[in-house]
Amino acid sequence: MTQPTPSEQSASPSSAADGRGGTGAGRRLALGSPRHVALADAVMELEEHMSKRGWDAPVAVFALVRTSTALRVDPSLADVLDPGAVELARANPESLMIVEQEDLPASATLEDLLTQLAWPMSVDGVAVSAERIVLPAQAEAEAAAIEDEAEQLAYLESRTDREEVRVVVGALRSNEAWCAVRARSQDSPDAVAQGPDLVPGLAEALRATFI
Repeated sequence: MTQPTPSEQSASPSSAADGRGGTGAGRRLALGSPRHVALADAVMELEEHMSKRGWDAPVAVFALVRTSTALRVDPSLADVLDPGAVELARANPESLMIVEQEDLPASATLEDLLTQLAWPMSVDGVAVSAERIVLPAQAEAEAAAIEDEAEQLAYLESRTDREEVRVVVGALRSNEAWCAVRARSQDSPDAVAQGPDLVPGLAEALRATFI
């Protein structure tokens, strides 16, 4: 795993609104579990981080490691991490350190990439950021029925009702998941939808990477 980038070192809670229009504090009440809250905070921090990279970015994969555990294993990490992240880890042992993965294996699709990943027990979770094209349900079914990849892409590009979205999905080894979705047409922090079940298929694919 590579070292966290400066924007990924902070594990401070996100203030982004949740999918129900509530605040970060409201999300905590809704989730209940400190572990699930820590995952939601990490996903929303990642969503903000990826928004700064802009659109048309490649798939990005991140390992999630409990900061408190990482510090016990390697106390020198305290010199690398943001002081706020270290303090939060002392106050909340479930807080997560986000580590971007480099040199990902070559793959034709996100699904193919995930089948090539496997995480050791030292990694508590994984998150991925990817851009997708979303269509109305009937159009999705029509696209899925097109077997030729070039024809399918042409069909998708021809649809004027398509919506480009960025999804950030995280899952923990203990089964919790959290998702954030931002539409390109509503590229604003207060228009980010979030919740545990927004992209269930991708969350399940992330869980399958744990060994």
